Amino acid sequence: MSDKLRPKGPAEARQPGLARMLVAAVNQREMEFARVSGVLHDQVSQVLSAIGLQLDVMRLDFQQQAPEIEQRTAEIQSMLERVINQLRDLSFELNPSVVERAGLQAALDRLAGRIRAGFSGVFRIHYDPAERIPVSVATAFYKIAERALEGCPSRPGCTQVEVQVKRAQSSYVLEIHDNSDFSKLPLEERSFLEMMLAHYASQNSIELKIRTIPGKGIVIRASHLVAAAGPEQ
Repeated sequence: MSDKLRPKGPAEARQPGLARMLVAAVNQREMEFARVSGVLHDQVSQVLSAIGLQLDVMRLDFQQQAPEIEQRTAEIQSMLERVINQLRDLSFELNPSVVERAGLQAALDRLAGRIRAGFSGVFRIHYDPAERIPVSVATAFYKIAERALEGCPSRPGCTQVEVQVKRAQSSYVLEIHDNSDFSKLPLEERSFLEMMLAHYASQNSIELKIRTIPGKGIVIRASHLVAAAGPEQ
């Protein structure tokens, strides 16, 4: 079967306005998530950290007059630390530009952890640690991977998922293969997935190919020329 980008489905062709609305809604959601993530990371977490420091100062000031204060402040600081760590994790998940802060490999590992939590099948990631993919390309790869993988556990017949990030000839490549029966998904769901992947690819000059292989599943391949990507980071 040809591995060119599959043509638009009938539902998408008949409803271009709906497609644009869905893309706009997703973009708006990502902007909101980025704003909330910034508030949690840059404001709330820092305020809680400052409170922890003030507790430490208070403990030093009053430990002779009130010896029991040391244990109490330690308990409060422990609770604060747990909350701060939870907020940082939440901020990490909400931020669509998480690749900029953690790198593509770490971001994919976290994504894999989320997928595995609700997936009883086999999930593998192969990432060449020698590759230094530019941030703009890596961010697009992550968005494509997130969108492609988040529905895997619920797809008919999906028991195996494999993700590869590598360099093939003169291109950076992200390849996702799962053994689901993609044809059994509702037409609207298939069209929306393809539309969102094409949207992320077109924003970053990425070549996108989607193949359905009868009896073997679906392969999603995103690639970007190394020469066109700029210096490696």
